[in-house]
Amino acid sequence: MKRPDLPVYYYHDHFVEMLAFVRATYGSILTDEHEAFVDRFEHLSKDAQCLLIRMVNRRGAVFNRSLFKYAEISDLERAVDELLACGQARLLKEEDYSAFAACLPKDVLFTGAKAAGRTDVRVSWPKAKLADYFLAQVPFKVAAEHCGAAKFITLDNIKPLEFLLYLYFGKTETDLKNFALRDLGIMRTNKATSFKARFTDGDEARACFHYSRLLARLEVKSNSVYQDAVTDIFRGPDCPSDYAADLRSRASWQVGQFFEKRGETDLAKQLYGAGSSPECNERLVRLLYGAGSKEDAEDLLRRMIDDPASDGEFVFATDFYARKFGGRRTGSCTELLRAGVTLTVDDVYRGNPEAGVAGVMRRRGYQVFFTENTLWHSLFGLLFWDELFESEMLPNTFDWVPHCLKDRSFTRRFAAQIDDKLDAVRSGNALNLLLRPIAAKWATPNGIFAWDHVNVEALRLLLSGTSGDGIATILRSLCQNFRDMRDGFPDLMMGKDGAVTFMEIKAEGDVIRRNQLTRLMQLGNAGIRAEIGRVDYRFDPEQDYVVVDVETTGSWTAGDRITEIGAVKIRNHQVIEEWHSLLNPQRTIPARITQITNITNEMVRDAPVVLGDRRQLHAVHGRWYLRRSQRQFRLWFHQLRI
Repeated sequence: MKRPDLPVYYYHDHFVEMLAFVRATYGSILTDEHEAFVDRFEHLSKDAQCLLIRMVNRRGAVFNRSLFKYAEISDLERAVDELLACGQARLLKEEDYSAFAACLPKDVLFTGAKAAGRTDVRVSWPKAKLADYFLAQVPFKVAAEHCGAAKFITLDNIKPLEFLLYLYFGKTETDLKNFALRDLGIMRTNKATSFKARFTDGDEARACFHYSRLLARLEVKSNSVYQDAVTDIFRGPDCPSDYAADLRSRASWQVGQFFEKRGETDLAKQLYGAGSSPECNERLVRLLYGAGSKEDAEDLLRRMIDDPASDGEFVFATDFYARKFGGRRTGSCTELLRAGVTLTVDDVYRGNPEAGVAGVMRRRGYQVFFTENTLWHSLFGLLFWDELFESEMLPNTFDWVPHCLKDRSFTRRFAAQIDDKLDAVRSGNALNLLLRPIAAKWATPNGIFAWDHVNVEALRLLLSGTSGDGIATILRSLCQNFRDMRDGFPDLMMGKDGAVTFMEIKAEGDVIRRNQLTRLMQLGNAGIRAEIGRVDYRFDPEQDYVVVDVETTGSWTAGDRITEIGAVKIRNHQVIEEWHSLLNPQRTIPARITQITNITNEMVRDAPVVLGDRRQLHAVHGRWYLRRSQRQFRLWFHQLRI
């Protein structure tokens, strides 16, 4: 499919669109610095505006002005001079040396080094080595003279622009590539939402921008970046919202991890202490305990138990406290794994233990659904569809997950609606609330669940076979902290005799992760039965096997066809069902094949026709042993289109 051509002033139009949106939506929180940037931009000629936008959209900050060639700019030199005059661009300085060297072609670097009197340079060196040598051995002034630095300019004073882009996109962006990806059809966007501000005031916006920008810089794994990050964390702005505090905690955790791995544990402890997330608290407890500060570790654990930030933090704190201060020798994860029920699964299911357990439980009369996280996410998204997607909660067209879930304000903003719907869940009247968006909004894109994962029968079983109070408890936790409950739910949901059980499947060698332990405990505390199924691979006499014998017109996989299929289903070494059919290969059977198989052209003339050759059916001449359930066996033959 051919991509659409972008209009000549495409980038300019979208940049102006972004500025208009930000000024209209966030005008009250823009500072004089941001207004000055917008004012400078508006007073530039259209050529200069377009050049600035093009530079913003290109990688890096240093550009060779002689290479600028844009159809929408009629006078490039004049546009460059305007940007230099207004301060949005400047000539190169020594601080730009590294970026300047990275922009130079290999031959220019080699020639410049020779012109600077360096005789030990080699043309065979790769560019990266040549650039490093250049920076170490050739002074900037010499490089500027011999490598044409006068042709280069660099962007300047663009931090206000980064803030404007942050207000628009909700994440650190330095260009407008998302607009191009959207209009070229590469990026899907949300087109059916009314938009509103994602930040309540300027303090929150600036704090979130500061820590988001810091997190973006941390993607560059260098000592200098992490050293600068320490100052940005300790001297950064206060966090007026949970969202800003989350961003600061993520930065504190990442930087703390860096210095902890380097052995600078005192600095790491300070960084973890600057964060408030469960991850920071966990690392701080472990460092305090490991350093012998057991009283401080115990005090922090007690605070985490008394006022946990999440269920996961509570699980860790109670488990660690019990092992280190309560005399328990094994952790909760180990105890829960040992307490799991052992299920014998046929060895053929190695690599897919969930399917093996599902087959075992179905033979025992259970309804079984593969649920993991999809069931609870679809339940949550469908039940609160109106609040999440019909209440103007998406800040702009590039957002999919409502911001109220990111900043944990969902429960506060929709307290009354949440209470009403959870009451419906408790009283057993929630199914109609789920069917309404399924009927009216099916296939509408959203950031909570995928429509092809919505299973009405699984939802019906959950609602009918589980305590309404228990489901409401889990949904309440999702409302309060959706971000921390995105994963970890058990693999299977099983129903029998009106009761529902969830099961996390663990094969030999598997371990239970913290988030899985937390979900199992959450379900158990809510009165919903949840357990671990430990898989023991054996030969299962109750497992059905289908043995298939295939005859063909020859051994050429690209052209020969199947003439006969015979199959027997075996259980515990006994044949319990048979099936056989000749097939019309739609080509002549060679005489030598007739001698081998005793199948003649007359025998298959009126037989069913299979659409496809041997390669498409993945068959080989001779016997093919299939270990499949009866349902899969029938489905396989249905796919042969006999």
